[in-house]
Amino acid sequence: MKQLSFLAIIFYSLSSFTQNETASNPLQVSGYLETYFAYDFANPENHTRPSFLYSYNRHNEVALNLGLIKLSYQKQNLRSNIALMAGSYPNSNLAAEPGVLKNIYEANIGFKLSESKNVWIDAGVFSSHIGFESAIGKDCWNLTRSILAENSPYYESGVKVSYTTKNEKLLVSGLILNGWQRMQRVNGNNTPAVGHQITFKPTDKITLNSSSFVGNDAPDSVRVMRYFHNFYGIFQLNEKVGFTIGFDCGAQQVAKNDNNFNTWYSPVIILKVAPTKKISLAARGELYQDKNGVVISTGTPNGFQTVGYSLNVDYNIQNNLVLRIEGRGFSSEDAIFINEESPVNDNFFVISSLAFSF
Repeated sequence: MKQLSFLAIIFYSLSSFTQNETASNPLQVSGYLETYFAYDFANPENHTRPSFLYSYNRHNEVALNLGLIKLSYQKQNLRSNIALMAGSYPNSNLAAEPGVLKNIYEANIGFKLSESKNVWIDAGVFSSHIGFESAIGKDCWNLTRSILAENSPYYESGVKVSYTTKNEKLLVSGLILNGWQRMQRVNGNNTPAVGHQITFKPTDKITLNSSSFVGNDAPDSVRVMRYFHNFYGIFQLNEKVGFTIGFDCGAQQVAKNDNNFNTWYSPVIILKVAPTKKISLAARGELYQDKNGVVISTGTPNGFQTVGYSLNVDYNIQNNLVLRIEGRGFSSEDAIFINEESPVNDNFFVISSLAFSF
């Protein structure tokens, strides 16, 4: 706690300093705050929503999902970011991280490798290269995150080398990582994980992305290799209508040196309509199939086979302040949810949030 308080004092001092500097100052301070109220009609007594949800997972209480403050430094050949956070999101999603590491949103340093080409090497903790969603809810079309986003890495630690073309239509990067969403390696694990990302923007209205992860997230004595790929496409049809499609698939060895694999996959589609500059709506349909419980374990005969659907309405009070409301439901092959102490196949909740950024 003392370490965290000390870092907060540093952030406050630097914030006061940068506010008095010109716009050309390479040191910039930004922040994000999102509070929410969710009501789960299953009415869980412990106020905790289903375990495969890591964001907005508190029931029947006003809660902080994510509050963070970020310090960024950017020069022609050098860049660095550090951000500290608090809320129900880091409490759940970073539960495996020790000590104050739970409060680190990102902490990285990068430098440019070429004078003529946009090639960078970055090391530290950074947002995941996988998926089109992030913990910053205001930047996502839906209030809550999709099942595939909740159950793939939000963050990662390691080293990445990236190249962006001059016209910024193509990004290619390669990564060496500490594991599947880990700042610290699992004890007994000395197997490096690797990944790639290719993002292609043929026009300003289309984004196509391919990302992967290959590695072992267990001690070497019981090493099981995981192979994972994420694809998504974002298509902005016009100023008012856009849609996103995403697809995750993965395979993991059943046991060490085994040629058999357990697999899982998840498609998602989101449609967004913005009838005015102040109001937007987004509808989502998704499926997550993990029969063998590789990522989401249920202990039931058919594993996690769940359909999800949601509809949210956003009202932009101003450019950096948005009020959102969403209704979301799940329907599962097995009775994996609890309602009044009885297993059931379905779950539904409503949620509202207020998000502010600076």
